[in-house]
Amino acid sequence: MGHLDHATFGWLTPVLSYAMACIGAALGLRCTVRALDATGRSRRNWLLTAASAIGTGIWTMHFVAMLGFGVTGTDIRYNVPLTILSLLIAMAVVGVGVFAVGHGRDRVRSLLIGGLTTGIGVASMHYMGMAALRLHGQVTYDPMLVALSVVIAVVAATAALWAALNIHAPAAVAVASLVMGAAVSSMHYTGMFAVRVEVAPSTAALPGATAMQFIFPLAVGLGSYLFITSAFVALSPTARERAAYASAERLTEPDERAVDVAPPGYRPEPATADTARAAASYAYPAGPVDGGRAHT
Repeated sequence: MGHLDHATFGWLTPVLSYAMACIGAALGLRCTVRALDATGRSRRNWLLTAASAIGTGIWTMHFVAMLGFGVTGTDIRYNVPLTILSLLIAMAVVGVGVFAVGHGRDRVRSLLIGGLTTGIGVASMHYMGMAALRLHGQVTYDPMLVALSVVIAVVAATAALWAALNIHAPAAVAVASLVMGAAVSSMHYTGMFAVRVEVAPSTAALPGATAMQFIFPLAVGLGSYLFITSAFVALSPTARERAAYASAERLTEPDERAVDVAPPGYRPEPATADTARAAASYAYPAGPVDGGRAHT
């Protein structure tokens, strides 16, 4: 059995992967909160952004951690199509869970369905990413640890969706994101501890790409996407802020309703001598009368 090293670069990959999981979770939660305050197309767009953020964060966490994975006695390569498919699965299943919560009328039922779907999807992404491994030997798994990793994924996903429904304060979202990142990282390393590799030494070339050739550039690109999207969401006003801005603008604008506007169809009558004298007396009222003469 080959020796498995989950941190060939020391603490760099575990800490960086945890940070990516937290960023993806924080961004996804904020987008879900925005979606619940919106309607129509705006809600759909926020939910799509939330799904892509959480899915990308989870996938990036997994493969940044895999940069530090090594097995003594064999090189490691990655099947490119399977790796990309694992990313698409992560975003798709997270999208199903997020939309179930965002559009479901029964919150409890939507939360359970969304959490179960998202958790199983996250676990599927992880093990499909592991299936993309190419090495000299045979990979097996401890069934109990695999089952435990799936349970952790479902619990973590359900907790994240619950937080999106019930936690709106930025500080609380930050704390929930740290917890979600820890849960996702725990799921990943529980699944990795389930791995067993029987190395079969060989000099044959392995198919696929190395982690630095493929995984690292893709992870950097997706990480940049998360940072840029985070900045966009942070600078984008919330629904309450937009309402406050609109209310402030209405208070500062002149009230045009105070202008005397004639009703539709109104036509003024021709002026007569009496009406002219009445208008003149209204505009220039006579002063106090002294001896029958007005003071001018």
